[in-house]
Amino acid sequence: MAPYGAMDFLILLIIFNNNEGMMMSVITSISHLTAAFRGRRTTLKSVVGALGLVGLGAMSVAQAQTRAFSFAYDQPRTSAYAFGADVFAKRLAELSKGTMSINQYAGAQLGSEAQTLQKVQTGDIDFVLVSTANSSTIQPESGVFSLHFIFRSDAHAVKVLTNPAVIAAMKDMYASKVKGAHMLTLGSQGLRNLYGKKEIKKLADLKNLKVRVQATVTEDTLFPAYGAQIVHMPFGEVYTSLQTGVVDFAENGYTVYFINKHYEVAPVMSVTEHEANNSVLFVSDKLWSSLNAEQKKWVQTAADDLNKVQPAKAFEMERESRAKLEKLGVKVVTGVDKSGFEAVSKPIQDKLAKDLGPHAVKILDLVRNVK
Repeated sequence: MAPYGAMDFLILLIIFNNNEGMMMSVITSISHLTAAFRGRRTTLKSVVGALGLVGLGAMSVAQAQTRAFSFAYDQPRTSAYAFGADVFAKRLAELSKGTMSINQYAGAQLGSEAQTLQKVQTGDIDFVLVSTANSSTIQPESGVFSLHFIFRSDAHAVKVLTNPAVIAAMKDMYASKVKGAHMLTLGSQGLRNLYGKKEIKKLADLKNLKVRVQATVTEDTLFPAYGAQIVHMPFGEVYTSLQTGVVDFAENGYTVYFINKHYEVAPVMSVTEHEANNSVLFVSDKLWSSLNAEQKKWVQTAADDLNKVQPAKAFEMERESRAKLEKLGVKVVTGVDKSGFEAVSKPIQDKLAKDLGPHAVKILDLVRNVK
């Protein structure tokens, strides 16, 4: 059998350029075949048959190197969460040349945000995209992102969430406390508004009303300061609780309100824009520690690419959802007098941040200084 020439190896490189391990496996096997056939009469059929066995072995190598990962979030496939997950999945597949893929579990299929946060820490879920408010269950200082009226506009929120210094500070904050998972990047679902069966035009309108809030020290402090009664519950229970009167109000962005059809039982949304609906992407340390340096770089790059486009897209979806809601007849109350809410919340922003911890103080300062 003649020695292999440049053309032979060029063909191998073309076939296997997406998988170096697979290519080396084939070359090694062919070298063994060369030795086996040397000095023997061979037929084309025998060589092709042997190469076929090599090909099957190479395919097994490729299949063994391809990995699929779970990616969970609690909103539907039409949400800003899903948009971010799609961007991440596409980029990871591109960067890894198809060897790393994502299986999405939307709509709380794998549990509530609090539950999936626990599961990513134990390694039962590979990636989770959750609100920064709910991630305060594993790092209380995350509640700093739930401080009211620190995000001045849609544009300011996008700039904050894509700011490298803010992202780095948030990573440091989670790393100081969270075990079993670490943060990859930040995202958004817009700004939060109050919705129920009646209008909220000013601070006094909220007095003694029951409001479902996320379980953070921040919200547990601010809403009672407004005169409201707070109620905690998983997101999946909000629709029925509004319907039955367990709560009078909930608060969220236009898109979440729209795609989960909360307008059916709470047809009035008052534009308070009191809090940013920020999100955070975590990866399980169990998965992370199993990756080599190049694979880790692919994962982080895919997350960085999500961050470049997802926050802005989330606010675009917010505007589209508001227009759809108005067409459906939902009453969107503009002109809310926010001054009363701001007068209560702003004087205690610094105290809340200080009570949460030094990371929260630093992050609040960074948010305020983003222009």
